[in-house]
Amino acid sequence: MKKVLVLVPFPMSEENRTQRQQQLSAVELGPDIEFQFESVRAAPKNYVSQYDLVLADVGMMEAGLDAQKRGFDAVCIDTMSDSGVAALRSVLDIPVIGPGRASMLMAMMLGDRFSIITMWDQWKHLYVRTIKDLRLTDHCASVRSIDIAPDNQGLLKGKEEVIFPLLEKAAMQCVEEDGAHVILLGSTTMHQAYSYLAERLPVPIINPGPLSYKMAETVLGLGLSHSRVGYPKSPVPKDGMVRAMLDAGATFDH
Repeated sequence: MKKVLVLVPFPMSEENRTQRQQQLSAVELGPDIEFQFESVRAAPKNYVSQYDLVLADVGMMEAGLDAQKRGFDAVCIDTMSDSGVAALRSVLDIPVIGPGRASMLMAMMLGDRFSIITMWDQWKHLYVRTIKDLRLTDHCASVRSIDIAPDNQGLLKGKEEVIFPLLEKAAMQCVEEDGAHVILLGSTTMHQAYSYLAERLPVPIINPGPLSYKMAETVLGLGLSHSRVGYPKSPVPKDGMVRAMLDAGATFDH
């Protein structure tokens, strides 16, 4: 049995984490793989600035440092920002999968132009960064936001009647006005809208969290992991320092 650790990017209750785990129901996975969801100990309030992204990287890295020692075969990061992916790849030999890059690269397998629909204007910088890193600027038709502040704890529960139609409208604008061939959900916190949108849109829509789980299963099945040339290990690791930082940081109000 292969074991995959899914790192949830915010400290949260078991009830709220269960809403994240529901992403598993959106993908067919084999019987020989299981996923365990765990929250980071400390995180920014939201991913609005570069300051926030540094904190997110540190929190994710610390949460996954011991994944390999604990017997996990892979790690998935539960945020489209791919926070901590590069750092954890420099520490772990097991695969580390982020949904941001995976979603955009999958979109390029399904069409030539993709659009991203998201909750909030202040998340757009996350996508721009990855699009530029992957040199996909010419293939991104648009990023459209419904500009509603996200709830990273409660997700979309109780807001479906308002938010789902707004996301559908934005997605249709991406297709009809911007020329998108594929739509990406801009956050794993939006996964509850996937089925609603998939039934109504004329183009494929990518659900980033479930995609990352399937990618982890595929990579493990192929016996692959990230390149050590591309992600070299530190000659002087400072795991103790990282944990001490999080010991202190976790005591603050998030």
